[in-house]
Amino acid sequence: MGPHPAVAAIRLAVRRVLHDILNDHPAPDANPHERPTAPLVLVACSGGADSMGLASALAFEAPRLGVRAGGVTVDHGLQPGSDLRAAEVVLRLRELGLDPVESTVVAVGREGGPEAAARDARYAALDAAAEAHGATAVLLGHTRDDQAETVLLGLARGSGIRSLSGMAAVSGRPGAARRYRRPFLHLDRQTVRKACMVQSLPVWDDPHNADPAYTRSRLRHEGLPALEKALGKGVVEALARTAQLSRDDADALDAWAGQAESSVRDAAGLLECDKLYALPPAVRRRILRRAAIEAGAPAGSLFARHIEEVDRLITGWRGQGVINLPGKVVAQRQGGRLVIRQG
Repeated sequence: MGPHPAVAAIRLAVRRVLHDILNDHPAPDANPHERPTAPLVLVACSGGADSMGLASALAFEAPRLGVRAGGVTVDHGLQPGSDLRAAEVVLRLRELGLDPVESTVVAVGREGGPEAAARDARYAALDAAAEAHGATAVLLGHTRDDQAETVLLGLARGSGIRSLSGMAAVSGRPGAARRYRRPFLHLDRQTVRKACMVQSLPVWDDPHNADPAYTRSRLRHEGLPALEKALGKGVVEALARTAQLSRDDADALDAWAGQAESSVRDAAGLLECDKLYALPPAVRRRILRRAAIEAGAPAGSLFARHIEEVDRLITGWRGQGVINLPGKVVAQRQGGRLVIRQG
């Protein structure tokens, strides 16, 4: 008799991702005098159902594919007893057979709000752990429900099609563009929780996930249920599908902007306003956003309204003064050129 359907589903999702990782990182030619080292894949685990289900599936599938499996839990220090909980997660991961396993403590700042600050601190810690252990990839337990929530949050911010594209199945920071993998984006949260239950995996329900002080919590417990009541079942699936379609469109526009950028700069590298004006707005604004980020504006703090203000220096020029952007970056029009720099 095979595993429960929910367990089979999460294992299959992880197996597919491990195959992708192995294809992305083929084993080097073996030295006959050395034993080849198997690639290491880490799972980021909070102890919640999604990440515990992911850890169990990784522990099952990795040895069958010749992959080493380890785990990392991040202690944000935001709740009493978080250190004890992190120690429990480490113990559970080791009981699953993962090695290496570590807990890392982070200091959460305030920039961008509590949720964004915690996320930034967490990814910095995961990047550091991956580098320290030489990990090929880090698996994250985001589900289809998380994707739907992310799309709605992007819609509420009005940040454009890239926000509607949600989370990528594969992502990473400069220098490790394919580090993070999300095997469960096509699985609903209930399936993963069911897999934990039938395997008798102990899980921790983060009280922040039910705290109405957090935007995502209100969306999860009030917003999405209200949408499903008004529109019927299938809202989560539709939002996840929207994310993929939006991502395809955004990727195409990003590529177009990348190709067009060199044609709108003069010999000194400055952006020429008349050439920018001739571009489609979606392409032009991508070039402006990229220029602002290159000048030092933090991507996470640069919103659509900022880019719209800069865009008006091109499309609605009336002698406006300097536009202030996040990160102490300024934009201004000078002699038909757009100058974006540290102020």
